[in-house]
Order: sequence, then structure tokens, then C-alpha cells
Amino acid sequence: MGRDYNVYGIGNALVDIQYQVDPGFLNEAEIDKGVMTLIEEDRHLKLIDRLGDQVLKRSSGGSAANTMIGVANLGGRSYYACKVAKDEYGDFYLQDLEAAGVESNPVNREEGTTGKCLVFITPDADRTMNTFLGITSTFGPAQLEEEVIARSNYLYIEGYLVASDTGFEAALSAQKMGKRWGARVAITLSDPIIVDVFKSRLQELVENGVDLLFCNEDEAKAFTDQEDAEKACASLKDQVKGYAVTCGPKGAVVFDRDESVESPGFMVEAVDTNGAGDMFAGAYLFGMTNGYDVTQSARLATYSSAQVVSQFGPRLEESLKDRIPEILSQ
Repeated sequence: MGRDYNVYGIGNALVDIQYQVDPGFLNEAEIDKGVMTLIEEDRHLKLIDRLGDQVLKRSSGGSAANTMIGVANLGGRSYYACKVAKDEYGDFYLQDLEAAGVESNPVNREEGTTGKCLVFITPDADRTMNTFLGITSTFGPAQLEEEVIARSNYLYIEGYLVASDTGFEAALSAQKMGKRWGARVAITLSDPIIVDVFKSRLQELVENGVDLLFCNEDEAKAFTDQEDAEKACASLKDQVKGYAVTCGPKGAVVFDRDESVESPGFMVEAVDTNGAGDMFAGAYLFGMTNGYDVTQSARLATYSSAQVVSQFGPRLEESLKDRIPEILSQ
């Protein structure tokens, strides 16, 4: 699969602003724990004012961006199509993305406000997100670059995009472009709430043809209307050519056409689950586009995601590129 890029990703560009909080804060602020909630700018500003200077970390983020960074961390070549504003946070976002080894198109900028995601990390390692989309809510087909999709092995679509009309239109357009140029199409379901509210849009994308679907057990059950994870996986086999279902500390179950693999998890002390699924997808896509088989790709993915869980933040600061043989031998 000798193309210029392993993966071309599309999604919401958000500056992740991370905080350590206790559950009491979430209750007092009336924030639903453990899920992503879209908020307006006034609510976003009030929360920032309430939290003061407790910022743990900030980084270029958004689900698909984290996945593209994961591909690059292992030595892969990734490209991220996104939309940020001509403001300070937009400058920070593109500079941070480039520093992480991911290419992008810096001309996709307009006057406005760059999107931000407040990530609340509680002592149980759970992550809760309140997202102000800002200018990324207008991400659409105009931000796509067909000539770059044509030079990519995989197109990766962030499920959160279906929450907006323009984002959904971009996902459909990108899917058509990918198919036109022989790029494999991968999609992530992103969040159980996204599945519940926008299932018909996700189903349309799946019915149009998906080579690889990423989700966790809860998302798989919500999408297939099954109460049991095993039955949900069986149902997915009839809908997509391949899938990767993450199962928390238990690891993951992956399927690629006729091959099904259960990949056990790695034991770590979990401190922050933010970005674990994104890193899993990035590592798995890296493996599948760099000569590794399904079992090896799943092994890289479960290891990489476990390392993310054992630290604060959605990405790894140190590259795993030179440790791949060691990881696969464990």
C-alpha cells in the first residue's frame, strides 16, 4: 500500500484543556460524568472562570487528531483535515499538530473562534468532556483535499462529525472520494450518545461501505441494538468488512474480513482514560498500513492505548517507533 500517507483523517479540531477534578465538582457544576457534552460559548467561558488556573495541560486535540498523532508516534505518515480560526488558539493548534508529526492544510482558517474541549479527569481515571465547537462546527466539504485522499491508504472519519449538518456532509463527501481513489474507509463511532442521537447518519455511512469500524463495547451495543457485546460483534460482521471493538482493560476484539482475533490488554495503573480509544485506532491503522498482520496490529494498539491510560493526557510524549519489535515480542 505504497502511498504518501498511511491515513488521512477528518474531524473536529479542538484545543484540549485538561483539568483534574473530583466528582463533587461535576455534580455542583451539573456536568454529566463520563460522556461528551456539547456546550455554548457562554457556558464554556463560565466553566473556565470557575476553574481558574487549575489547567493540567493543553494540546491540539479532537478525537481524529489524537488518532493521527498516534499514527505519527509509531513512525507512520498521517494527514489531518480540520478547521481552526485565525486566533491565538488556532496558531497554537497547528503548531502543536506539526510538532507531533502530523501534516495539515494551514489555509483552512477563517475569522472566528477555535474550538475547545474541557476535559475533566476524576480520581477513578474517567474522563468527562464539555466541548465548545467554535469554528469547527462549520467544517464541511470545502475543507477536504481530494488530491491528498487519493494519496492515502486509509480515510479515517471521526464519528463526532455527524452531529452537525456540514460535518455529516463532509463525511459523506470524503467517503465518496476515498472509494473513488481506492482508499480504505475507516470510521469511529466516537461516543454512545452520538450513536443514540445520530444513529441514522452513522448507519448511512456504514451502508455506503466501511472497511474498518472502531468503537468500544458500549458503542457497539448501542449501534447494533444488542445488550450483549458478543452478539453486537456478530452483528457488526454483517455490516462492515472489519472492526475493532475495545474492551477496556480486557483488551480488544478485532475482525478483518475472515480473520477474528482477541487481543488481551496490558496491566497498567489507570490514571486517565482520555484518548485511549483514539490511540488504539492510530496504532492499529499504523500496523495495518505498514506490513503488520491483524494480530500484530491489535497487539500494538492494545499496548499503545494502555500506555495512554497510565498517564495524563490523550497522547504519548515519547515515540514508540523504536520499541515495536519489543512490544510485539511480549
